[in-house]
Amino acid sequence: MTAVWGWTFVVVKDAIAQYPTLPFLTIRFALALLVMIVIVRRLPGRRVLVVGAAVGVAVAAGYVLQTVALQLTAAGNAGLITGLFVVFTPLLERLTGRAVPWFAYVAVVAALVGTVLLAGGGPLRIGLGEMLLLGCALAFAIQIVMLSHWSPGQPAGPLALVQMATVTVLFAVPAAPALHAPPPSVWPALVITGVFASALAMFIQTWAQQQLSASRTAVILATEPAWALFFSVLLTGQRLGPVQASGAFLVLAAIFGYEAGARWTERKIGTST
Repeated sequence: MTAVWGWTFVVVKDAIAQYPTLPFLTIRFALALLVMIVIVRRLPGRRVLVVGAAVGVAVAAGYVLQTVALQLTAAGNAGLITGLFVVFTPLLERLTGRAVPWFAYVAVVAALVGTVLLAGGGPLRIGLGEMLLLGCALAFAIQIVMLSHWSPGQPAGPLALVQMATVTVLFAVPAAPALHAPPPSVWPALVITGVFASALAMFIQTWAQQQLSASRTAVILATEPAWALFFSVLLTGQRLGPVQASGAFLVLAAIFGYEAGARWTERKIGTST
């Protein structure tokens, strides 16, 4: 799933160069909703409606910020900065009463410094695209925390369906005046993102988070930025200068360094018990 998401940074960037952002997102999630209706074939209960709608708002916020930012920055950079949700997730969990380990704060500092360097302007410059992507990462972290705390015990299919429906409605209303048939060259991106990167991926994530904690889910999803950078270099020829390469290294180090710290803590606790 994370490999598909990493690939879609390149796919979406090409598509929105030919078709407006909100209409693209509207059709993408409408396709996802149709797929979920075919898969689920059951009406959601009241609890599922409430939880799915709340999570759907976070999903919509994340995707609109990410898609707009893709017009302002390279696909690989977008994937790296979006991956900071793995760092933001444990900080948000602190609001639910969970303790935040010291290495999470180190990861936050490293990630933010890396983001500034990735923007390519040195330590005092960060662009609008990078700011939007930081907001995107925060929105996805909120989604992960809400799913981990509210999805256990709820049917994964109907819950994913409600999320898709919520996102579709939130995009369709403002997009309606500009909505028109996309050119044929955009349809492959719509199918890839709508069917695979939205419907099936959201179903998988919703189901998986009933088995995993929010922090563990965020760490598993942390391979997404590496895939995004890989596909951006492979398919678009993106190249990183020394400053940007340092920033990319810091962002990846923050993501995977947090995972190493989490595993070390788990082993230490297991040994002491």
